[in-house]
Amino acid sequence: MDLFDLKTEKKEIASNYPLAFRMRPKTLENFIGQNNIVGKGSLLVRLIKSDRIGSIIFYGSPGIGKTTLSLIISQMTNSRFVKINAVTSNVQEVRTILDTSKKSYKLTGQRTILFVDEIHRFNKAQQDILLPDIEKNNIGFIGTTTHNPSMALTSPLVSRSHIFQFEPLSDEDIVKLLKRAVTDPKNGFGNLNLKIDEQVLRLISQKSDGDARKSLNMLEVIVLTADNTDGIIEIDLPSVQDSLNTKFIHYDKNGDEHYDTISAFIKSMRGSDPDATVYWLSKMIEAGEDPRFIVRRIIIFASEDVGNADPNALSVAVSAMKALEFIGMPEAKLCIAQAALYAACAPKSNSVTKAISNARRWAKNNRTQKVPIHLRDAYSAGAKRLNSGKGYLYPHDYEDHFVDQKYWHGNEKFYSPTELGYEKIIFERLKKWNLMRNKN
Repeated sequence: MDLFDLKTEKKEIASNYPLAFRMRPKTLENFIGQNNIVGKGSLLVRLIKSDRIGSIIFYGSPGIGKTTLSLIISQMTNSRFVKINAVTSNVQEVRTILDTSKKSYKLTGQRTILFVDEIHRFNKAQQDILLPDIEKNNIGFIGTTTHNPSMALTSPLVSRSHIFQFEPLSDEDIVKLLKRAVTDPKNGFGNLNLKIDEQVLRLISQKSDGDARKSLNMLEVIVLTADNTDGIIEIDLPSVQDSLNTKFIHYDKNGDEHYDTISAFIKSMRGSDPDATVYWLSKMIEAGEDPRFIVRRIIIFASEDVGNADPNALSVAVSAMKALEFIGMPEAKLCIAQAALYAACAPKSNSVTKAISNARRWAKNNRTQKVPIHLRDAYSAGAKRLNSGKGYLYPHDYEDHFVDQKYWHGNEKFYSPTELGYEKIIFERLKKWNLMRNKN
């Protein structure tokens, strides 16, 4: 029997089912977390209560209520509810469901809601099959996915759907859920003489990273393997700390966690917060992120966000890449951390970024300039015949190794150094040279 078969929801739940399944809430009132989605007066609640489910997609990491909420909706709607899993389903099954739903509607007037778990596993052809019936409102549709819909699903399906993003549960929400499991006599451990320290529940919450299913699985293992002394089960913090020391970090190398975490890492360096910088770096390293990817981002950052405010940042970042290649991981994490912290603590300037962006934009949108005669190569074949290089003033022959001459035909200023860090020295130097040019 499929543990998640909707028909089992109305039957007695077997005691040998996993705790996470037994404790699955059956009503919105018992649903924990996602207040922005199921809070009073929210769009989804209004859709449910009016039984007007069109096409919706639940998106978020595992174990935070997407499937559970879908099953709750199945109990609240008057529509016929059909559940399939995209992993095991195929085009023929989807076609059969759509055809049956149309016939059912003609005979009974009852609409069908199709629930597709892990919708991102459907290929383009399978997703496209749904579109005509969704567009004509022949069926309601609920899809769940752990992948960003804009990247994992087809644009036509996304554009026809309301997307609800689920967030990991808070520590308080997880503790509340665990307490319910401890005290529930029917589906939880309320019929046991169980004494469990609240600190244990809080530790489980911390280790579960907002994943309700993971937290209940941990609780179940702890309770079922605890010593039973004269019918009394006592669980304190020291007795479970060792078993909960290992923590799995949820991280998808090709998904949102990858992009969101590297984004947080870069923004922490840009915001000059070394503590946040080294935290996000640690998360990526512990999760198994490619260290070469991390260092490449630090190298780019050194020019993009530090630039000439501290030119040494680029040298430190490149040195970290060389150290990674030379000594490898895990020791190279020290070199990577040094480079990241140096970049975070360096004075910031994006004037290099602005300069190259401004110059590229000008080059793209204006007439291509010819190299002035006095700047052309004077040593190539035929150069003398073309007067190439004639009139060039050699700066080292002049005072301060500077001479006023035109180096291009334009007058635009692309590079504007700040007065921060080493760039302040550059600022003053350019100011001096500009005064010398103006005198002439």
